[in-house]
Amino acid sequence: MLKVVVLVSGGGTNLQAIIDAVKSEQIRNVELSAVISNKKDAYALTRASENGIPGVCVSRKAYETREAFEEALLQAVDSFTPDLIVLAGFLVILPAKMTEKYSHRIINIHPSLIPSFCGDGFYGLHVHEKVLARGVKVTGATVHFVDSGTDTGPILLQKAVSIKPGDTPEVLQRRVMEEAEWIILPKAIDAIANGKVKEVDGSFFVED
Repeated sequence: MLKVVVLVSGGGTNLQAIIDAVKSEQIRNVELSAVISNKKDAYALTRASENGIPGVCVSRKAYETREAFEEALLQAVDSFTPDLIVLAGFLVILPAKMTEKYSHRIINIHPSLIPSFCGDGFYGLHVHEKVLARGVKVTGATVHFVDSGTDTGPILLQKAVSIKPGDTPEVLQRRVMEEAEWIILPKAIDAIANGKVKEVDGSFFVED
C-alpha cells in the first residue's frame, strides 16, 4: 500500500476527489495516511475527520520564524512516513529540505496547462482570471512532480478544457476542476501506486 499524505490550504475539493476515488477503487493500493493544512479553519481538515483520516494543522502564525515553521512542517510530514506527498491546493512554497528529501515523491495539481499561466503569483482564481484576460481558447490542468522551483517540476499528466463564451473566472475554475483536476489527480496517484509511471529521457508517462 502506498502511504499518501495530502497537503491542502483550503476547502479540499481535490482532497474530496481523492477520497471518493479511493472509496470507488479508481485509486487502488493507497492508504490516505494524513491531511496536513497550514490553516486551522481549512474545510479540508473537516473532510479528513469525516472520513477517518488524521488531520494536522501546522500554521505559520504559530512560529516566530519561517525556518521554524518549515522545520515543523517537515517534521509533521515525516511523522507519517509517506511514500507520496500530494499538494492539493497547498499555498505554501515547500522548503528545499523537503523537496530534496522527497524528490520525485511529491506531486502537485495546477489549474492550467503548464508552462502557460504558472509560476509565482499564479494560484487559485488568479490563474483563471489571467487565462480569460489573455483570450486563450483552451486551458486545463496539470499534475507535475515538485522540485525546488514554482511549477517547474516534470509534467506527469495534463488534460485540456475549452473556454466557452461568457465564462467568468469562477465558472471556468469550477469547470476545470470537474473536467480536469478531479480526473487527472486521482489518475496520477493510482498510476504511481500501481507502477504505471515510466520515465523516458527525463520525461514521465502514465501507461494505460
